[in-house]
Amino acid sequence: MADTAKIGRLAMRHEGNNWNAYYALPGSMTGAIPLGSIAMRGIIANAERKQAFMDMMRDMVGDIIEEETGHRPTWPEGPQPAPQAERSGHG
Repeated sequence: MADTAKIGRLAMRHEGNNWNAYYALPGSMTGAIPLGSIAMRGIIANAERKQAFMDMMRDMVGDIIEEETGHRPTWPEGPQPAPQAERSGHG
């Protein structure tokens, strides 16, 4: 049986004028590792570029987890909303 323990996650945050990506532990942004940032201007309007940025950040998280554990993570289907306590006031 495959181990499905969550050992980390990709956290995407709209902060100021940027969309920032972090590697974070499940349920907490404490100690999150910044991975990348992209200007919000135009990124959300262009679904292909938005997906490319998310895919690159997901690959980076996969690299971190694989380096630490020797196993490449699998990802859940569809969007995974941030815990309520971590959601920004944007929108």
